[in-house]
Amino acid sequence: MSGTLQGLKVVELSAMGPAPHAAMMLADMGAEVVRVVGPAPPVGGYDVGTHLQRGRTTVRANLKDPAHLAGVLSLVAEADVLLEGFRPGTAERLGLGPEACLALNPRLVYGRMTGWGQDGPLAQRAGHDINYIALSGALHAMGPAAAPLPPMNLVGDFGGGSMFVVTGILAALWERERSGQGQVVDAAMVDGVSVLSQIILELRSVNLWSDTRGANLLDGTAPFYRTYATSDGGHVAVGALEPQFYALLLEGLGLAVEDLPERADPLQWPMLAETFAAVFAARTRDDWAETFDGVDACVTPVLTYAEAAENSHMAARATLSGSGRHVVAAPAPRFSRTASVARQPLGETNFDTIMSSWRTS
Repeated sequence: MSGTLQGLKVVELSAMGPAPHAAMMLADMGAEVVRVVGPAPPVGGYDVGTHLQRGRTTVRANLKDPAHLAGVLSLVAEADVLLEGFRPGTAERLGLGPEACLALNPRLVYGRMTGWGQDGPLAQRAGHDINYIALSGALHAMGPAAAPLPPMNLVGDFGGGSMFVVTGILAALWERERSGQGQVVDAAMVDGVSVLSQIILELRSVNLWSDTRGANLLDGTAPFYRTYATSDGGHVAVGALEPQFYALLLEGLGLAVEDLPERADPLQWPMLAETFAAVFAARTRDDWAETFDGVDACVTPVLTYAEAAENSHMAARATLSGSGRHVVAAPAPRFSRTASVARQPLGETNFDTIMSSWRTS
């Protein structure tokens, strides 16, 4: 074992979405994570595979069986962190709620990952990423004027979800060093997405962001911050926000500023975008990538995941590995002394083996 979290003992009550992603990150950073799963695969979906299970030991348990519940509680008594992603009240009904676990282990940091949070009118309502970002206001701001467009499930599940529960767990562990006491971390995607939206809320407050979708600087409307189709069916991404980058963009496109509509006037944006679109459409994506290679015009090719793994910069940092459909991400962030490691799943074991290891470590 290695990493910044070496020696940290974590019990993960298996769930889907951001909770296993958070457990993966903790394991990547060196935590010893034991993943407690049910006796059978989940109904109506697949059990998270090797990508998200990496670095963890698995133990199967029927949490309605008193003997199995006792085994999980024995782990909780030795653990530093418990992570669960159930609907509010589920862990309590199973006998694994915060009150029971903290009574057994007062130093325990109990991480709870939900979409709506542990309280509020919607706490018991089902939902998915798209619902959480919709209610937070973020989804309304995404996509073209005609309709909101969900950004896969990256914003709610992982940006507003797993990133925040990991942050909360680490903060609670730091506080425990002073107080000697554990506590509950209530990480809700609606909360996390709202924090991620803070810069947009700031822009709204000074009248630099409109609630009208398709009319803002960063929503794909500005001709110098959007994507353009190329002659081969590919796309390039343009992010030339600052004047110096915009000047280099025009130079690469072979355009003169005096021949173009005023970029600072949103009413002129459609005409300016049409001009850019026509120029980009005349050449292939890779031609444009070569034109702007080494140029601070903030122009990059839009790559597939397979292409990204082979990109020279991504490959130099080993950010992605594999090829074709089998591409995986390296741990992040990076540390100068205690490197994180993406380890394969550590297989299944039993409570006795884990307890023997934990009590002697």
